[in-house]
Amino acid sequence: MIDPRAIHLMKVLRRQPGDSFDAGLINGPMGKGTLREATKDHLILEFRWGSPPPPPDPVTLVIGLPRPQTARKILQEATSLGVTALHFVQVSRSEPSYAESTLWNSGEWQRHLDAGAAQAFCTRVPTVTYHQTLSEVVATFPDPDNRIALDNYESPIRLSACPFSSDIPIVCALGPERGWTADDRQILRSGGFKFAHLGTRVLRLETAVVAALTLLKAQRNLM
Repeated sequence: MIDPRAIHLMKVLRRQPGDSFDAGLINGPMGKGTLREATKDHLILEFRWGSPPPPPDPVTLVIGLPRPQTARKILQEATSLGVTALHFVQVSRSEPSYAESTLWNSGEWQRHLDAGAAQAFCTRVPTVTYHQTLSEVVATFPDPDNRIALDNYESPIRLSACPFSSDIPIVCALGPERGWTADDRQILRSGGFKFAHLGTRVLRLETAVVAALTLLKAQRNLM
């Protein structure tokens, strides 16, 4: 057996024929599986599916394309926390080589979404894009309200103090590890984004993503 799911079932969970286990279909229902037969070459499984999980939280992240190792962490953590979409965008300070990483070219990024969903015991995974520019992604959002960009340098208020319309999805933009440039900020302002900060400390991008999502979900009573 080479399927990592089969290996996990047999080596980690140590299930025997007749034993049950939790299972789910990506963006589909959760349920219970039963191991009916196990040989060195294959498993025979039986599933009973329940209802689909609730929809993901109405939060979309726009992230300046970071180093692949940082992107891996964000893919897992943001999926675990339950966002609708993740857009990794090319901005002025993104290294062009980051977009050529095997993370994106080999489809590895999907594995990190699956791991984040499994961690959260949920089948919902966000929509992910990684080949567009900041201006291209900003132009796709239909509603100009509830758009916020995090910036340590040109932000008048804390994110926790920002007012949001309760019935409109939130779009939150975070710069790459080297931050926004003046051109990036102009694109965001033209797209209706307001600027806010997470406090005086400079955080790693993956830490800022978790902190921002925690605050946004708390404001919407989603935690």
